Amino acid sequence: MSTPSARILVLVSQKLACIKISGRANFSSSIDFKILVNELLQKGFTTFVLDLSECLLMDSTFLGVLAGFGLKMTANNSEPSQCAIELLNPNARITELLENLGVLHLFKLNQGKLKLPQGTEALPHNAANPTREEVTRACLDAHKTLMEINPDNVPKFKEVTQFLSEDLKKLKSGG
Repeated sequence: MSTPSARILVLVSQKLACIKISGRANFSSSIDFKILVNELLQKGFTTFVLDLSECLLMDSTFLGVLAGFGLKMTANNSEPSQCAIELLNPNARITELLENLGVLHLFKLNQGKLKLPQGTEALPHNAANPTREEVTRACLDAHKTLMEINPDNVPKFKEVTQFLSEDLKKLKSGG
């Protein structure tokens, strides 16, 4: 039985994008999330609030994509002390996972009510329909990102990345 992907809702106002993630954020929803944040960045959004109040869990692929986004935003930010990604109401399990992976420093954590500026509007978001090859590539890239950010993650994900690399080669060769 497959677990349904997280639901992603988007609200925008000026340079702020609020993304609500509900359910289980997994490898499948990580592709939608990555496409969405890259589109928002291209449209000029610079501040992101991820409302995680209804996000039950994040798998390692989603965490890797999230960490990669955090790294990208940190590199793009002229004020290193100012974090451009706020995680609002993450549960203890998600916070612990981010801390154990050594990527918590990429985000600002906050608890409380979501405060949106006037003029905030919903942004339609279409879910991607990735191929198996695209999903495998996304999983591989996310785990490599986690290993690059924190060398302590190498033993955790070395075998996973080897398996995904081999699987990707088979998929590319049509085998």
